[in-house]
Amino acid sequence: MESKRRSVRSLVSKLSSVSEPARIDALCQLRLMSKQDPETRPVIAELGAIPYLAETLYSSSHPSQENAAATLLNLSITEKEPLMSTRGVLDAIAHVISHHNSTSSAAAVQSSAAVIHSILSSVDQYRPVVGAKREIVYALIDILRCHASSPPRTIKDALKALFAVALHPLNRGTMVHLGVVPALFSLVVKDGRIGIVEDATAVIAQVAGCEDSADAFVKVSGVGVLADLLDLATGSSMRTKENAVSALLNLVRCGGEKVAGDVRDVVAFGALDGIADVRDGGSGKGKSKATELLKLLLGDSNENGNGNVSLVLSSDNGSSFGSLRNHDSD
Repeated sequence: MESKRRSVRSLVSKLSSVSEPARIDALCQLRLMSKQDPETRPVIAELGAIPYLAETLYSSSHPSQENAAATLLNLSITEKEPLMSTRGVLDAIAHVISHHNSTSSAAAVQSSAAVIHSILSSVDQYRPVVGAKREIVYALIDILRCHASSPPRTIKDALKALFAVALHPLNRGTMVHLGVVPALFSLVVKDGRIGIVEDATAVIAQVAGCEDSADAFVKVSGVGVLADLLDLATGSSMRTKENAVSALLNLVRCGGEKVAGDVRDVVAFGALDGIADVRDGGSGKGKSKATELLKLLLGDSNENGNGNVSLVLSSDNGSSFGSLRNHDSD
């Protein structure tokens, strides 16, 4: 272990070298070391590499940026506390993500978004801290807005990061105000790739659990899009349908009877069978949520004689939405 410490100490000292090739070589070695040998991660953090890695994220050199961001990602697996306690790390990550469409390396943006997800996925106390960094949240949302020019892997990492941010309820209002709802629904409607739609609807389901979401969903006909995803003719994956059920349930829970009435009107056109499909064939959580949603929308008598769900429509149905199948994929 002592030989590893000597190697790490030597590499960290080279991070401050005036020679760019020497710095890049040290970064490459630290990246490889932190990936292949988990025992070196606490040593790398302890010997002071993190401030240098954070500073390197501001570099105009893409190889430097990429290797620094990837090393931070490797460290985030086990060294979350040293990362979060090092001044300037979140600001440096925000800088990289904010310039995703201009000066930042695409690989560095992807790794930086993945760092946010890695840090927040298992440590509740860090979620409000990152959620308060509006620049990070806005930049992650902007990646979704620019989905036509963003690499698919970067989009997925941004979605995972936003999902982790949304796990803290008080962050959801901030996300709504920063425009996450139209960005997410635009991605669902225009992208069409199964994995991305699944991840996007997972974030939608989390964000729906917020009082501010109801109006934002109305502006993008969000309930209609979710209902379309639940229409069996659309061919959505079970995970997407479970996410849609969870989103509708959260909307109804937070929005009260008015929102429940709006949802009730919209889901009557093909979505009820999809909710029943989740109730009958989904995961344990999916079945439970679908059952609760049906009870909230239909009451206890929610099945007809054939075992299918049924609903009497109100005479005033103001819902209007287009099928996802009518939109072109990018």
